[in-house]
Amino acid sequence: MSVSWKVYILAIVSFLVGTSEYILSGILDKVSLSLGVSVAAAGQLITIFSLVYAIFTPILMAVTAGIDRRKLIMMGLGLFVVSNTLAVLLPGYGLFVVARIIMAIGAGIVVVTALNIAAKIAPEGKQASAIATVVMGFTASLIIGVPLGRIAADTLGWKSVFGGIALLGILAMIILSFAIPRVKGDEPIPLRQQLRLLQKPKVALGLSITFFWLGGYSVAYTYLSPYLLEVSGISDKYLSGALLIFGIASMIGSKIGGFSTDRWGVNRTLFSGLILHIVMLILLSLVTNTLIGVMVVLLLWSFSAWSSGPTQQYHLTTIEPEASGVMLGLNQSMMQLAMAAGAGIGGVAIGTASLTSITWIGAAGVAIAMIATLILYRMNSKSEMNVQHLVQNQ
Repeated sequence: MSVSWKVYILAIVSFLVGTSEYILSGILDKVSLSLGVSVAAAGQLITIFSLVYAIFTPILMAVTAGIDRRKLIMMGLGLFVVSNTLAVLLPGYGLFVVARIIMAIGAGIVVVTALNIAAKIAPEGKQASAIATVVMGFTASLIIGVPLGRIAADTLGWKSVFGGIALLGILAMIILSFAIPRVKGDEPIPLRQQLRLLQKPKVALGLSITFFWLGGYSVAYTYLSPYLLEVSGISDKYLSGALLIFGIASMIGSKIGGFSTDRWGVNRTLFSGLILHIVMLILLSLVTNTLIGVMVVLLLWSFSAWSSGPTQQYHLTTIEPEASGVMLGLNQSMMQLAMAAGAGIGGVAIGTASLTSITWIGAAGVAIAMIATLILYRMNSKSEMNVQHLVQNQ
């Protein structure tokens, strides 16, 4: 089997894990009704997943750094399969929380290890493309996994989604055991050394952009299904189509964001994406009961939100080029923390204010990310001017 096919298999595994994380956003109304809890309480299942993923993934990857990568990804998938099976079998909200915690631990191990394996088995000069392919698999779960999960939930019940993911996880373990070679682990980097980077102002500011950009997005996205049904006035029969359009736009936005960054640079791409993101979140609260209008706003919102993804990842590697791998790892944790915080804030907003408030709160979060981007840009410009001044004086 060629290296390309092995990388695509890792991308499919990444897609499977991504679906398990994002799927609740597409079936939140059904989960809340079935478990007898509020939509806000059901949304906290996303918060719990993201929080556990963010906190435990870097710790577990540091502890297991020396373990053979194939063995490690199989261990992660094993936890993942068990947790999805528990999600089907265990009754009640509290036990479903336990299943989500185990699911998040397994998912974190699988995704990071898949990225690591892809980089190690790829030919020289193709490592970045291999990593991008695996990341694309994770992103594709928004496009295919969430709307398909909604269709399955409508037809067979929402627990069937997790049962299907568990079966596919077993199949993935069988395929990986034959397709992926033994891959040596890494020299462990102490977690304390990784966290020391956070003391640098530019690093902290750069990561704060990720936090507020994705946190603002998550405030609204977590509760997208009930929002579209109750506020936007979308009929239930059109919801799967709306989620599909949203997912396709995210893929296009990610691609265009990477292209734009290469051609016009980080700052121009990031600023334009964040501004459009803010405008679309505000417009979503104003455009209601018109299917075409809501669909157009959804498309542009998703496009703008995910155009910032590859740009911000590249942006962080330029802040600390010699620690680019660690920076990307910290960014993964920050992304999950942002998703957790966004889902949590959105839940509080729904409980204390109303469902309509989440788009405005989300827009405010993205606005903070834009301000942080502007501050960092000015800091970098000032540093460059100082360097130029020193060179001229010499």
